[in-house]
Amino acid sequence: MAEADINFYFDPGCPFAWMTSKWVRKVQAQRDYSVDWRFISLRLLNGHIDYDAHFPPEYEAGHTAGLKLLRVAARTRAEYGREAVGPLYAALGARAFDREPVAGDAGARAHRGSREFAEAALAEAGLPTSLSDALDDTAWDAVIKAETDEALSLTGKDVGTPILHFEPPGGVAFFGPVISRLPSDEQAAQLWDHVIALARYPGFAELKRSLREQPQLRAFGVKDDEVGVAEDWHGGSRRLKK
Repeated sequence: MAEADINFYFDPGCPFAWMTSKWVRKVQAQRDYSVDWRFISLRLLNGHIDYDAHFPPEYEAGHTAGLKLLRVAARTRAEYGREAVGPLYAALGARAFDREPVAGDAGARAHRGSREFAEAALAEAGLPTSLSDALDDTAWDAVIKAETDEALSLTGKDVGTPILHFEPPGGVAFFGPVISRLPSDEQAAQLWDHVIALARYPGFAELKRSLREQPQLRAFGVKDDEVGVAEDWHGGSRRLKK
């Protein structure tokens, strides 16, 4: 496979990665970019950390479910090619985050690593449900770990998901952007141009704020008529969910 225009490193358990992926798909449709959907595991990245001491109680279940789904994605790529990963991630993300919330968030996060969840997403993507046998197959972890290390080599280690690499192998790479709302089609292209321009400046190091809203996704209780509603690009007012 020739180098894609964008390498997108994702963990299927991360709602912010999912939101960014939806934005990138909008940009991809407008700019005719090719995207190679690659792997980064939050569970492997945080393998040295005591989850009980550093994270809310539901995080370990979510990160573990993400790793299990990446095993399925790795097997899918090995058997059906890189082009099969994008549709699978789309099905996984939609089932996890674009549907009504399930009672008990920790239980819902763990369910994403179940055979039932994986098989439903595989079927939606037109793939054999037998690929879900990889959920507990740790033999795939070496592939996922290597790709996680590859992603971190592009940005440094103090980051999360997603990581984007534009125009690889020599182009710019960065963590994020972390966005909580899906831009309109027009905003999506504008945001892309601004992010790439900033990342291409050789002296750029970091731009960050810690205050953020939760992802505006149905799984977090956002109603259908509020999903994707964003503030006007030039500061005009639109209805926002706080």
